[in-house]
Amino acid sequence: MRTGADGHIVDTSAGPVRGTRADGLRITRGIPYAAPPFGAGRFRGPRPAEAWADVRDCTRFGPVAPQSAELPGSPVWNPDDDGVLTLNVWAPEESSGPLPVLFWIHGGAYTFGSSAQPDYDGSALALAGTVVVTCTYRLGFEGFGHVPGFPENRGLLDQIAALEWVRDNIAAFGGDPDRVTVAGQSAGAGSIACLMSSARADGLFRRAIAHSVPDAFFRPEFAERLAREVAEAAGVEPTADGLLSASPGALVAASDRVVARYAGDPSAGFLHYDTVLYGPVVDGVLLVGDPLDAPAVGGHVDLLVCHTTEEYRLMHQVGTMPSVTTDDGLDRFAAAYGLAPDLVAAYRTGMPGAPVLDVFLALAGDAVFTLPTVRLAEAHARAAGGRTFLSRFDRRRTRPDGSPVRAWHAADVPFAFGTLDATGVDFLTGGPADADDRALSRRMVDAWAAFAATGDPGWAPFAGPADPDGTPTVRVWDVPRDRTEGPSPAHALWRGARMAPPSIP
Repeated sequence: MRTGADGHIVDTSAGPVRGTRADGLRITRGIPYAAPPFGAGRFRGPRPAEAWADVRDCTRFGPVAPQSAELPGSPVWNPDDDGVLTLNVWAPEESSGPLPVLFWIHGGAYTFGSSAQPDYDGSALALAGTVVVTCTYRLGFEGFGHVPGFPENRGLLDQIAALEWVRDNIAAFGGDPDRVTVAGQSAGAGSIACLMSSARADGLFRRAIAHSVPDAFFRPEFAERLAREVAEAAGVEPTADGLLSASPGALVAASDRVVARYAGDPSAGFLHYDTVLYGPVVDGVLLVGDPLDAPAVGGHVDLLVCHTTEEYRLMHQVGTMPSVTTDDGLDRFAAAYGLAPDLVAAYRTGMPGAPVLDVFLALAGDAVFTLPTVRLAEAHARAAGGRTFLSRFDRRRTRPDGSPVRAWHAADVPFAFGTLDATGVDFLTGGPADADDRALSRRMVDAWAAFAATGDPGWAPFAGPADPDGTPTVRVWDVPRDRTEGPSPAHALWRGARMAPPSIP
């Protein structure tokens, strides 16, 4: 590594890159870890980045993957930018030896988001003693749509390629390639469940952090059906040639039209309530089984999971799912997801006097995120023999106008990253951070850094499903102080139950 007044230069396997220096950190952004996945490489697995001889300027984030989302403080997709497979590195300027690596995979329903989001800034975690890597990967149809004759799960293959880059290059940035922790939230956490279950990723990481794991792993027949619908909406044949003839923008627009159709059709089954068209496909190649049942190739991966107390409140707030306000509507939702009537009755009994909407949001949040997170933890502790740690984010407060601030989906991320002042974060956290919030954030940053370094976040591991329900092994993140509890009350209600997989009409 070469350091100068205006930055630093690091030699990577593809060529030298120049980053910036700020606040005791070396920050390198927009490093290509694979070739642009368009043109001859479209719908294929990631290919090596073309090498360069001159020093490459890596002081800015790379372009985002094709998507229609416009997120606060984040760049939007530009169809003229094709080099979307890039990653970013934050590393302390001074360290006594190789540091543990924290590799972040962003969420966004496998459809939107990027590593350039302000709440994913790695500075606080790097200052806590880690080398932080964040990556962008293919999303939506480009990353997860079915194309005959081409590999499934291209977005996951991108993530594996980025991890291989870390293995080969992170030592030059001060990181320890033998102490890599993969971390992610929502679709990022679902990706991690896939990586933990895939032999293709074995050996690329030692630990894993998964916040709010979704139960969104599709059968090949379902992916093929959705590909036909998107192709029809794009006006092309559902063949390789037909899909290749549609531009990335055309497939983004077509996907949005299919989403709108399902959202407006109450008879569309589970897709009416959760219009996520894309996700990992259990293809028998990269994924040979349900990742929530078969995690961790071997028992060598330590796992830290977390979910929020009110996951689905966010989806209600932003209007990405219909409001269910009647008992008949609640029963239709349960039928669409294959939930047993006695499970729905238990939620009604456990929330006496609550509006139907509140019962629905609690049931939906547990069905889609809470229980899949716990299932992953249980399967890992039981079958794989790895150390497993459970946590729950329950930080709530009341605004001056008396309205509640919810512990909803994604509210935990800026606390764990130490990015409470980042652009757009106040929507997730309910307003400006106070002293208690900042103290909670420091505790969560320190827990992630300690787990990445040693495999111990600071509380007792979960012994598995044989634990009595009251065993206090769950760290509850809260203000003004944390606490340790047993599993969520919903845990007992769901014992032995699970959602039906996506059905094929």
